[in-house]
Amino acid sequence: MGDWEMRPASVADVEAVAELRAVVLRADLERLGRYDEQWVRQRLRDGFEPAHTWVIEVGGALAGCVALRPAEDAHWLEHFYLAPHLQGRGIGAAVLRELLEQCDRDGTRVRLNVLQGSAARRLYERHGFGLEAEDPVDVFMVREAVRGVRERAGAGPVPAPPPRVTTTRGCVL
Repeated sequence: MGDWEMRPASVADVEAVAELRAVVLRADLERLGRYDEQWVRQRLRDGFEPAHTWVIEVGGALAGCVALRPAEDAHWLEHFYLAPHLQGRGIGAAVLRELLEQCDRDGTRVRLNVLQGSAARRLYERHGFGLEAEDPVDVFMVREAVRGVRERAGAGPVPAPPPRVTTTRGCVL
């Protein structure tokens, strides 16, 4: 899997992340007849919220990003991109696992949307996401929080962690 870290995103990351998005989504968007060089970048810029976004780094260099945006009834997993040459090495699965473990501790449902036909859908299904709705372009998925071992054993719910938690990879959630 290699060494990777996550750090909080900043406004200064937006252009590099927009470029990464364009590279990562290009094949799927072209297949769906939806690729537009300006739009793919602008959509990221318009929805970029550094307060809820982390940059994934490998060897100190930008390798990806992910956002977990709180909403009324769930958190939305958004802008989850990993450089193509690093896909399939377990990094994305490890990042997703860390974020979902935090949501499980908090008892938080997670929603996302993925492009129709994207290989990323299999990653999400392996991590417990199920189909909620779909249209010709997007597949909307949801994952309910998994109850903790203490709760299943009858010991009551696991106490909530402090609002900001540092993960094993140095990510502050």
